[in-house]
Amino acid sequence: MYEPIRTKSVHTMAAAPEVPHRSREEELDIRLAGQLTALLTVTDELHARTTRGAGGTADGAALAAAAERIAEQVARLSGGHYPLRAEPSDDSSPSRTEALQQRAHTLAGNALAVATSRGDAAAMALTAERMEAHAAPLRDRDLATA
Repeated sequence: MYEPIRTKSVHTMAAAPEVPHRSREEELDIRLAGQLTALLTVTDELHARTTRGAGGTADGAALAAAAERIAEQVARLSGGHYPLRAEPSDDSSPSRTEALQQRAHTLAGNALAVATSRGDAAAMALTAERMEAHAAPLRDRDLATA
């Protein structure tokens, strides 16, 4: 009555090619390295503003030390490859410094969440420290405007 279908149906699943899959731990390593690299970029920018005297609110030596510690964590997560460091911008407005502090605080919080998921005590301690360091200028600003 009906002729049998001789071709493959478009609805059957095609054989999945061998795609390398990463484990959850590898994915978390990649995410944490990315978050820390973003934090490193903002930290470098804040350090440059502090050393230029462009209205920076944090101690330059503390920011330089924090940047090095962040870079070491990224290298540890990236198989020993240190991250590339961006050239800081020339914008010297105080509102830019405030925005960078807020951004650094947010990035540190994101990195803390990933480090906690990963169970990485060293990264958790570093990111919690950076959150606190970047929250202090924001609190001082809020107190000054209240």
